Amino acid sequence: MANASDTGYHRQMSNERIVVVTGASRGAGKGIALALAQPGTTVYVTGRTTAAGQTSLPGTITQTAAEIDERGGTGIAVAVDHDDDTRVQALFDRIGNDHGRLDVLVNNAIALPAGLTDKGPFWTKGLDLLSLHGVGLRSTYVATYYAAPLLTESGGGLVVNTSSFGGTCYMHGPAYGSGKAAVDKMAHDMAVDFKPFDVAVVSLWMGLLKTEVNMAAFSARPDLYDGLVATAESVEFPGRVIDALSRDRDRMKYSGRVLVAAELAQEYGITDVDGSTPPSHRPFLGDPPEFSSAVID
Repeated sequence: MANASDTGYHRQMSNERIVVVTGASRGAGKGIALALAQPGTTVYVTGRTTAAGQTSLPGTITQTAAEIDERGGTGIAVAVDHDDDTRVQALFDRIGNDHGRLDVLVNNAIALPAGLTDKGPFWTKGLDLLSLHGVGLRSTYVATYYAAPLLTESGGGLVVNTSSFGGTCYMHGPAYGSGKAAVDKMAHDMAVDFKPFDVAVVSLWMGLLKTEVNMAAFSARPDLYDGLVATAESVEFPGRVIDALSRDRDRMKYSGRVLVAAELAQEYGITDVDGSTPPSHRPFLGDPPEFSSAVID
């Protein structure tokens, strides 16, 4: 009889996967969902934008789901405000009823308040920047909490917290930095609890992405961003990395670690959608943290 690990590995290699990507109306979440959209893969995408015009930014979860279908996967859009725990619980209750398991969870939902990138010390900015600690930090914990029984059902699963170099360097101030540092440490600690169930948990540092917001900034200030645009990653690039990691039979060796997407891509021989090989920003933004191996229950 196959054990949980073997069953999970066989399922992932055959593309028969159940995936959740939170915050997938646009940006990195949408790109990751599309990169995971393959025949046999059902991708649940969450977000608050269900119709055009609800926000000034383009993209909806229904559009993302439709594009997943076009790529041969099965896209399911579920309207979820990740600031509402009951909505999150209902999402995973639905997946449990429909499938009885979950193979990949990507925690990407985050609140990006206005003024986040404004110059100046944190006390000159509004306290609404702390919304990052609600949708972004707390929502990562809550989603994984309700997903855990499904992830442990048959083993072989993967949880990815999307993060950035802001977890260790100064980036956009203490609200943003502390939120990223927290989801990094959360991945490490969750990995300890998930290890007996053959479920890997990592935090993935993405580089500068070609999101809708960033592309608008690039166009507005080409003099400022010209050098950065050349090495920016497509929004699908981290999804390609996540896809490869989810299929890696030895993925547990990465569990509990903070990984740089560009570096893991090089290990797997993955390129971006245009065939380029995005560089790691480690040389000028710093190293990911190394956590203690001590475990105190």
